Amino acid sequence: MATSAAFLKGDFKRTGKMELSDEQKSQMWINSVNSENKEALLAWVKETGIELVQINGQRKYGGPPPGWIGNAPVSGSEVFIGKIPQDIYEDKLIPLFQSVGKLYEFRLMMTFSGLNRGFAYARYISRRQAISAIMSLNGFEITKGCCIVVCRSTEKSELALDGLPGNFDENMLKNVLDEVTSGVSSISLHPSPTKESQVLAVVKYDSHRAAAMAKKTLCEGSPILPGLPLTVNWLKTDMRQKLRSTDKLQQTKDLSPLPLLYTDRPDLPKETLLSAVGCLNMLCQEMKLGRPVFLIKLFSVTSFGWIRFWYQVVIPTYPTPFCGYAWMIGENLELNEKYEHARQVVAMKILSALGYIPDFSLGDVTARNAL
Repeated sequence: MATSAAFLKGDFKRTGKMELSDEQKSQMWINSVNSENKEALLAWVKETGIELVQINGQRKYGGPPPGWIGNAPVSGSEVFIGKIPQDIYEDKLIPLFQSVGKLYEFRLMMTFSGLNRGFAYARYISRRQAISAIMSLNGFEITKGCCIVVCRSTEKSELALDGLPGNFDENMLKNVLDEVTSGVSSISLHPSPTKESQVLAVVKYDSHRAAAMAKKTLCEGSPILPGLPLTVNWLKTDMRQKLRSTDKLQQTKDLSPLPLLYTDRPDLPKETLLSAVGCLNMLCQEMKLGRPVFLIKLFSVTSFGWIRFWYQVVIPTYPTPFCGYAWMIGENLELNEKYEHARQVVAMKILSALGYIPDFSLGDVTARNAL
């Protein structure tokens, strides 16, 4: 041991005590915490040959276990174990949970000191065995006066990505996510409840593991849109309910009568009717607001072909200018086409802010400008 070697070499301070680094002192303190049960765990691991792996604050057995052939068990085969005494380890827990079924994986959440955090997850090879574990072990007295809780694990697999540009659609987002994550099974977009004019995406993955890996990747620095303050969290129940309420309110608004935006004007060229800038110009002309003046500043293209830009639009007799940042796809466009595309994106934002719904989608504008 390093400590013994230092002692034999006479590595002392003048007080006669051996000099220890902060790291050595920290390790000695960790080793001293619950040392008796830690030694029992080591003896059990050596005796059984079982392999435990420490990964990001949890100690794991299996996933898959030795000799496993085939796919991972289906959703619903994992149980949550709570109210575990913090000084108990796998040498007591794994045999207990193996007594009611075959374990595919066992994960014990750990603290820095080596104590457990009071909860764990056990995944069985089938849902039936998971149900059996709940029925048999929920309320089991694992030590005198300490009864554990065993219930179905929620196996979270949905992420909430808040702060996406308002012109994102499901296909755009899926193409980007497929570049950096795997296992996306569905995407739904909602108006952000916290960020005006932006979008919150609910992304469902085909497993908890795939969702957890995606969350880790996205949180390490959003590779979706560099520079965008994207928030990535597990989708919580209260957020799900809030999004449902917002969607219902939006559906009600969509059924309300809205001003007709020049869709029945045979005297105007079709190209003008399909142009957001053209529609905005006509609106301002008929409302006697003056012709809008656009100021656009383009930034660099991201690795996914997105361009971030700043805009300011002044309408002469409108009280305040419209300004902010937006995104667009434009990697393969010429410079003048990029500016025109940005103008269309901004005009559509302004029309929406003024309460008018243009008779085209951003996809139409994108497709036409990409030709």
